[in-house]
Amino acid sequence: MGLENMVIPAHVAVILDGNGRWAKKRGIPRAMGHKAGCETLETMVEAAARMGIGYFTVYGFSTENWKRSAEEVKALMQLFRYYMVRLLKVASENNVRVKMIGEKSRFAPDIIEGIDRLVEGTKDNTGMTFVIAVNYGGRDEIVRAARKLVKDYRENGEDVSTIDEKLFASYLDTDKIPDPDLLIRTSGELRLSNYLLWQLAYTELYITECLWPDFNQEELEKAIVAYNGRERRFGGRK
Repeated sequence: MGLENMVIPAHVAVILDGNGRWAKKRGIPRAMGHKAGCETLETMVEAAARMGIGYFTVYGFSTENWKRSAEEVKALMQLFRYYMVRLLKVASENNVRVKMIGEKSRFAPDIIEGIDRLVEGTKDNTGMTFVIAVNYGGRDEIVRAARKLVKDYRENGEDVSTIDEKLFASYLDTDKIPDPDLLIRTSGELRLSNYLLWQLAYTELYITECLWPDFNQEELEKAIVAYNGRERRFGGRK
């Protein structure tokens, strides 16, 4: 599928859903589905960078994921440890800058160090920005932003009437990151799952039945073709 004469969205956000169902269909442990999902993510970072996408944001681990079984959470943490090293290599080879959003303090110290190493080691890259949401929830992000804003205003005696959307957005994890143009959700689920609730206000949504481990460049191109078929409107204006 070609993308000639197509507008490439500047920012694509993805909800990577379906790893567990993919594993269940094959009669293998859920952890193997997550591993396959990580392998898909590697290839998609490279594909998105080649296609000229400016920002590629993925839902890596939500605040709700801690409620999964201890065994599954432990397996996910081990995958984080392994794939952070892999992603550093992939990012370096593709001139990709990595950013993390979410509250990382809940992770084990070595995972926090790995996150910091990944971000620091790619900060000077000038290509696509790959944003990973870890221990992230949209409501949690908004509450944390509100707390920081209130703290600053109290300390500085500011007039709350000066608070507007632009100022509030600067307190979010995504400060200086443009809002997504396109959201892709795999596995056919029709919900946002507490993902980028502020940022997705005017984002085009694309839902595919494809399970995340089966997602590939062709599936990404289908989403971009569908995006190009939409009549983009913002607040009732073209």
